Amino acid sequence: MRSLATDAIKCVYGKMDPNRREHNFEIFGLDFMIDQNLKVWLIEVNTNPDIQTSSPSLTRIIPPMIENALRLTIDPLFPPPNWPV
Repeated sequence: MRSLATDAIKCVYGKMDPNRREHNFEIFGLDFMIDQNLKVWLIEVNTNPDIQTSSPSLTRIIPPMIENALRLTIDPLFPPPNWPV
């Protein structure tokens, strides 16, 4: 899955941000299928994925994904304060 996702992003890397703007990011949704031989297929890549927590599985997966995306992209620019815990 990782290799398929990496290849998909590499294919469009030059077109994702043609103006080379700094400090921006995008979250993509990748849909995979596993066939009867356990081979993984990339079905599609969504540039505007649905991030609703409409099922227990999505409720468990989506909030940490958003948190990690913000931690990787925003925290380096605006580090969180070192408040005592």
